[in-house]
Parts: sequence; C-alpha cells; structure tokens
Amino acid sequence: MLTPNRRGFLFAAGAATIATAVSAGPFFGQVFADTPAGPFELPALPYDPAALEPHIDAATMNLHHGKHHQAYVTNLNKALADHGDLAKQPLEELLAKLNDVPESIRTTVRNNGGGHANHSMFWQIMGAPGGTSPEGELKDAIDRDLGGLDKLQTDFNAAGGRVFGSGWVFVTVDKDGKLALTSKPNQDTPLMDGGRVLFGNDVWEHAYYLKYQNKRADYLKAWWNVVNWNAVAERYAAAKAGTLKI
Repeated sequence: MLTPNRRGFLFAAGAATIATAVSAGPFFGQVFADTPAGPFELPALPYDPAALEPHIDAATMNLHHGKHHQAYVTNLNKALADHGDLAKQPLEELLAKLNDVPESIRTTVRNNGGGHANHSMFWQIMGAPGGTSPEGELKDAIDRDLGGLDKLQTDFNAAGGRVFGSGWVFVTVDKDGKLALTSKPNQDTPLMDGGRVLFGNDVWEHAYYLKYQNKRADYLKAWWNVVNWNAVAERYAAAKAGTLKI
C-alpha cells in the first residue's frame, strides 16, 4: 500500500509529465494526424493561455484548448466528411436537429459537436479584466430570475458539484431574456433542445485536475474570478436580439 507521501510524489510526477506533454507535443486524446479540412475550426483563444492565472493555470489552458477542443473539432469534421449537406449547417442547427443526423454518426456528432459548441462558448465568457460583476439589464435578469449574484453562484456551484462524472453547468437564456440554471452530462448542451446558453462552466476533470486535483468545489469557486461579465452581457444582448448562435 502506498504511503500518503508516496502517493503525493507519484501524482506530482504524473502532473509534471502531463504539463511537459502539453508543451512538447502529442497528448492522449489528440487527433492531429491526418486532420481533415472541414467546415469547423478551432477558434483562437481571445487571451494568452496564462491570462487566467492563478485561477486557471496556463498548462491546463494549453491542454484544454489546443488538445481537447481541437480533438472535438477534428472528430466532428471527420464524421461529416461524407455528409456535405450536414456539413453546411450552422453548428447550432446541426445540434438542434440531431435526430436528422444518420444514426451511424449521430453519437459522434453529438459528443464532438457538443464539445465544440460548449468550448467555443467557454473561451468567450472568460477573461481578465472583464468586468467584476454583472451590470444593467444582465444584473436585473440575474436578480429577477436567479435570486441575485450571490445566490446564483451558490446554486451554480452546487449544481456543478452534483454532476456525476463529466459534464457542464449552464445558465440558459431565452428570447425574452429569461434566465435558468441547468446542468448536462458529457458534452451535451441546451442547444440540443433548441435553447441558448448565456454562459457555463466545464466540470470535466481535464478542465481543472492539473491544478485542483479532485477538489472540484475549489475550482468552481475560483472560476468566478475569471468570468468576463462584459462578454456575458454581450451574449445576453445578442440573445434578446435573436442573434446569439452558440
């Protein structure tokens, strides 16, 4: 049986190996070889990978964006390579009409299309600086529908903690600007129900394990420090205008 010190040493060594792999080359889950051209592309991060330190570390950001998100994009394009009609659809429409996707690729499109949509949203709504708290119509909506920012954070963190295994916690927004809190397993998204996401947090272990290990609650609490409320407000305005896509 390993002693606590021995376990800690092995975890630290493993984390160092992962961090080295992130910067040095291919990593598990990566699908860069024979990457097909396709309609979907990995969006660039709107900030430096180290910009969210100390709350989200640069090694995690490089892994999460450059490896995991890229794999979702690559696999989605591969699945659609022989389905030109589907490849022409906007991502939000493709996900809202999953039942129209051939059964042979439906699960692949669900998992990887959902992963692409979720992560594309995720990078957008983080940043530093980006507004320290919601203001204006966004604040009014949070107060009205979610009981205020403090209650939202408490309920959101609790929902994130209840996700069994991997998944996401979201605040959704409808065309009238009404907000609601929900969670989804794996890479599922409210887009699959025809809804729209205002913002959300990734509670897959790859989003936090290098820094927080098994302390998901600590990650959920720290994450609020990097929410870009200006970007969230822009998404809220777009939702009310009917122009919010993913």
